[in-house]
Amino acid sequence: MKAIVNGRIHQGNQIAEHQALLFDERILGLADEPPADAERIDAQGGIVSAGLIDVHCHGFGGREAGDVGAEELAEMSRLLARHGVTAWLPTVSCLAFARYADVMEGVAEAMRITAAPGFPGARVLGAHAEGPFLSARKAGAQNPTYILAPDWERVAPLLGPVRLMTVAPEAPGAEDLIRRLVAAGVTVSIGHTEASYAQAMAGIQAGATHATHTFNAMPNLLHRQPGATAALLEDDRVYCELIADGFHVHPALIALAARLKGDRLVLITDSIRFSGLPDGEYTLGGQTVTVRGVECRLPDGTIAGSTLTMDRAVRNARDLGGLTLPQALTAATESAAASVGERARGALRPGFAADITVFDSQLLPTRTFVGGREVWRA
Repeated sequence: MKAIVNGRIHQGNQIAEHQALLFDERILGLADEPPADAERIDAQGGIVSAGLIDVHCHGFGGREAGDVGAEELAEMSRLLARHGVTAWLPTVSCLAFARYADVMEGVAEAMRITAAPGFPGARVLGAHAEGPFLSARKAGAQNPTYILAPDWERVAPLLGPVRLMTVAPEAPGAEDLIRRLVAAGVTVSIGHTEASYAQAMAGIQAGATHATHTFNAMPNLLHRQPGATAALLEDDRVYCELIADGFHVHPALIALAARLKGDRLVLITDSIRFSGLPDGEYTLGGQTVTVRGVECRLPDGTIAGSTLTMDRAVRNARDLGGLTLPQALTAATESAAASVGERARGALRPGFAADITVFDSQLLPTRTFVGGREVWRA
């Protein structure tokens, strides 16, 4: 048994003081004093949280989920642990359809590698397929050449590792596709869409329960034409992703989304391969991307993803969006897990996976544990 002491422990909507967190491979609970034989871990007065979970991460450190195999995905898992991430979904943009089988095979193998005892990094929970059934007019940085009409027969054989799939619900056949995906155990997210309010609500009725980078690559919120954005924010069945980098979404809308969605707000990075690299010009999907700080843009000014990290997203949600620290942590842990059906991960509750991040007083990660084992220390 291990015990984290001298920490401030995130528990739902509050921070617990003067208690120890007990765990082995799973969370055992809190105690006023740890057992005498427990291995003590000093949090040095910092915040102790469930490990951060990123359900929308394309790449990091020069690697991109759609372009690399299992070993490089595993290396990304090691790097992400430095930012407090304990689980993630490699997110695959639209590809030439013939490439999907190999890419998904790589994700499936990365799931096996990162689940092995002793692996020193975050776990790959499955894939987020951000396409190919999107709106070409809301492609964003996606290559519109690879966007397809909904087709269950083509996609069904590829679903093995897919946990989350982004779909534009207005396309002919999309509602039937959504129903089939949900029946197959895939969480469906609405995104890269021109859907009207009614079309988005029809997608939700068909089973979609997730929104891809809310506000981005979807209709603006207008008082006479509320569009998909209003439907996704309004409906309590929907978890809404948000890129809290202060660039993709104005801080006022971060605050508004938090008020509207409560524990259905999910912080993500939408990071691309240039995250962790110097500013400059790079190539992504055959297109030139200019990286300046947190901004990644195509030559026409279109936003092309992010260089955000999950620990920074938590700090930004608190500092820019005005979320309380418990709210920001919940959006990066328990809500993220629940949004993709992970019901025993993302909270420091008895029986949950002992995926834990320890932060210092500046909310910078200092230690990361996966399955009760320390995988990174500052």
